[in-house]
Amino acid sequence: MGAAKILSLAEFEKDVKRSKGVSVIDFGATWCGPCQALAPAYEKLAGEYAQRANLYKVDVDAEGDLAAAFDVMSVPTVVFLKDGTKVAEIKGNYPDRIRTQIDSLLH
Repeated sequence: MGAAKILSLAEFEKDVKRSKGVSVIDFGATWCGPCQALAPAYEKLAGEYAQRANLYKVDVDAEGDLAAAFDVMSVPTVVFLKDGTKVAEIKGNYPDRIRTQIDSLLH
């Protein structure tokens, strides 16, 4: 398993929704080419930010209810939360934009 944690709806409700700090959720699918292209860069970011932010991955086919809760209509969609509340999202394979958004939320 990589640095990004696999997230289920139950874990989101129990851990992420009530957490303090920055959480990032990558909604993707195994059949999605751009999702697979983003995966190595996202894993690298998860390792780099391990002590300062929580990075998660969600398979929209396995966790459709969680994807629906965030109105995810296309993949990849990366959702950013601060203290359990959604503050931003990025659609598509843009690791540099993801890094910039994480940095802005940490400062």
